[in-house]
This record gives sequence, structure tokens and C-alpha cells, in this order.
Amino acid sequence: MKTIEINPIIDNARFTRFHGMVVALCALLLIFDGYDLFIYGVVLPALMSEWALTPVQAGALGSYALFGMMFGAFIFGPLADRIGRKKGIAICFVMFSLATFLNGFAKTPAEFGIYRFIAGLGCGGLMPNAVALMNEYAPKRARSTLVALMFSGYSLGGMLSAGLGIYVLPRFGWQAMFHAAAVPLLLLPLIMWKLPESVGFLVRQGKDKESRDMLARVNPDVKIDAGATLVSTDAKGVGVPMLDLVKDGRAAGTIMIWLAFFCCLLMVYALGSWLPKLMAGAGYSLGSSLSFLLALNFGGMAGAIAGGWLGDRFSLPKVVVAFFAVGTVAIALLGFNSPMPVLYLLITIAGATTIGTQILLYANTAQFYPLQMRSTGLGWASGVGRTGAIVGPLLGGSLMAAALPLKMNFLFFAVPGLIAALAMGVFSLRCAGSVHPTRANPVTRQAPLHALRAEQTR
Repeated sequence: MKTIEINPIIDNARFTRFHGMVVALCALLLIFDGYDLFIYGVVLPALMSEWALTPVQAGALGSYALFGMMFGAFIFGPLADRIGRKKGIAICFVMFSLATFLNGFAKTPAEFGIYRFIAGLGCGGLMPNAVALMNEYAPKRARSTLVALMFSGYSLGGMLSAGLGIYVLPRFGWQAMFHAAAVPLLLLPLIMWKLPESVGFLVRQGKDKESRDMLARVNPDVKIDAGATLVSTDAKGVGVPMLDLVKDGRAAGTIMIWLAFFCCLLMVYALGSWLPKLMAGAGYSLGSSLSFLLALNFGGMAGAIAGGWLGDRFSLPKVVVAFFAVGTVAIALLGFNSPMPVLYLLITIAGATTIGTQILLYANTAQFYPLQMRSTGLGWASGVGRTGAIVGPLLGGSLMAAALPLKMNFLFFAVPGLIAALAMGVFSLRCAGSVHPTRANPVTRQAPLHALRAEQTR
């Protein structure tokens, strides 16, 4: 009986409408995810005024969702390896949309924090699973680019949140910003209908017909014999213990990835939560302060797409190192008095090299781990990174309470960028060549399609 390895079929596929659909659906999910995550920074000035919150209290309240994201990443990453990524994504999507909607009815900070924690559970679980699904189906030659395009939805969600806040906050209050989160639930039937299940999961479950149908959509150029058995060299079991992430030479890479995630998410959420408030305190109007958040997320989208394109042509870890280095300088310069065009440029660069680099880190992590532990690896990296996300708003609140000069605040925000650059430098030198050989390394030579066809005709 002939056996056919599914991974080369996917790796060597040309870009088709199927790939475009997966990119579009995952990007749509991340638009809603990004909206729910950046909404706190948009409404923070209004919340501090209405509930008389101190900066430290506001920073702690902003961390509730991020605690939820940490646990959500730990829970739903491994869970999706067991129940399928499609089900895991749907559960997370419904959870964060409903909880964010209910946030608009909160009457006290404690009630607000509980809903934010539940929303964070869903957001934290959706992100690694969407990345894993996109990474699995993307052709190898364009994998980093497609993951980055998908993840640009996250920045679009942040832009939507800031843009809507400029119009909605003065007219309808902060509650309306959360009520709007119920609208995406209308698209749930479409998402469940069109979003594909992981083909690796289908093979592990023994669903032969579904696996064949899915592969025919992924790569129409390859014909699979009716008597052939589909296998995946990655699919050695269901569920992977966390300790497997540090076995087989992956320990150093895993630790460096976790450190980079921690520092990157600290910067993302420190800026996302406190940039409008810091700029308002520096004398800018509320509208201008929120427009800075727009520029930050626009930069994140541009940085992700540019970084993905560069990562497919050069070494993705080295691109990440360069982005972190540039981001460190840009964030440090934000505290100095600059002309408005220069200020917007620095904020855009800061977004490109923090939000954008976060997206590249997800792509790099997905490429580092083999398929059967990819959701687990992404979930743990995201979960460890969420501790940095929790620290970010708390750090911003503490700095605000200390009433430091503006430049000192941004210098503190820049230090993690330097640490992350060093961590990914170590990863690039020691670990980039040890990624999983069948699905992971964008610079490893891939098997040509004619060789795959020859193998099938033996």
C-alpha cells in the first residue's frame, strides 16, 4: 500500500482561491480580536474620569484582559490540538465577543475587570490557533508573507477601535464602544461554514475522505490515488506535553522565543494602553491622542507585511532582530520634543517594530515547532508573552504615578526592545538552522513538485 506524505503537497502548492479564503477569514477574526484588545487604551481617559481611577488602578484594570489572555493561550492552544483548530477558534471567538459586549453594561471597576478577563481568555486562545491554521495551509515559499497578511487584521482592528473612538466617545460614551463588539457575532455562521479544519488534525482522526477533499482544494495540481494512505510525519500523537517543547535541541530556541515574546508584548500593551493618555498629558487633545493610536496600528500593519515579505526572502529571525533594534531607537525618541510630522513617523515606526514584530514572532514560532506541537508551542509562547503584556499596563501606570518626564517614560518602554533584540540574536545564531525540517524553515530547500509526483507514481 502506497503512503503519501501530506506536508510536501501543501508546501509546494501554488497560491489558490482556497489560500486567499483562509487568509481573509483569519484576518477577519483578528480584526475583531484586535478591536477588543485595543479598546481599553481608547476608553481609558474616559474611564479614569468617570470612576476616578488613579494611574496605578487604571494599569491594574487594563491587565485583567491580559491575565485572561495568558490563561487562554495556555488552555486553548493545547486544547485545539485535541478537538481541532476550527472548534477552538469558534469557541474563543464567541467568548471574547460576548464578554466585550457585556463590558458596556459594567457599573463598577470590579465588574468591568471580570468581563475583561473573560474576553481575554477568548482573545488569548484565538490568536495562536489562527496563526497555526494559516501556517499549516500556506505554501512554503510565501508562508511568512501570508501569515503577516493575515495578522495585519490585528492592526486593522486596533485602527478601527481608535478611529471609531474619535467619533463615538464624544457622542455616545465609552459604553457604545463595547456594545459594538456584538456585531461580529452575526458572521459566526459564515465563519463556521467556510473556515477549514486542520488537515493534519483530519489525518490524525482517520477522516480519509475529508483529508483528500481538503488537499484537493489546497493543491489541485496533485492527484492522489484512491488506494494511497495519507500520512504526516509530524502527526505522531494527539496532545503534546509542554516539556516536549524543550526536547530534541529546542530548549535554547524555546527560551529565547519566550523572552522575546515577553519583551515584545510588554511594549505593545504599554504603548497601546498608555500612548493616548501620555500624549494627552503632554498637552495634545483627545482627538490627536487617539490619532496617535491610529498611527501606531497602521505602522503595525505595514511592519507585519513588510517583515513577512523580507522574512520569506531572508532569514526571518534576522529580520526580527533588525526590527527590534529599530523599534528600540524609535520608542526612545518619542519622548523628545519633535515636529508633528516627525512624531507621527516615529509612532508609525514604533508600531511597525512592536505590533508588526509581534506578528513576525508568531510566524517564526510556528516555523520552529513541528506540526503536532505547533498549537501547543504557539500557545505557550503566547501565554508566557502575556506576562509581559500584563506588566506593560502596570508599568505605564506606575510611571504615570511617579510623574516622570515624558522622555523617561518612553526610555523605560524602549529597554525591553533591546533585550528582545539580543534574545532573537541568540536564536538566530544558535537555533534558526534547527527548525523542523519538513514544514518550518523558510530558507531550507523544498522538494520540487516533479519529485513529489514521481514518488506518487512508484
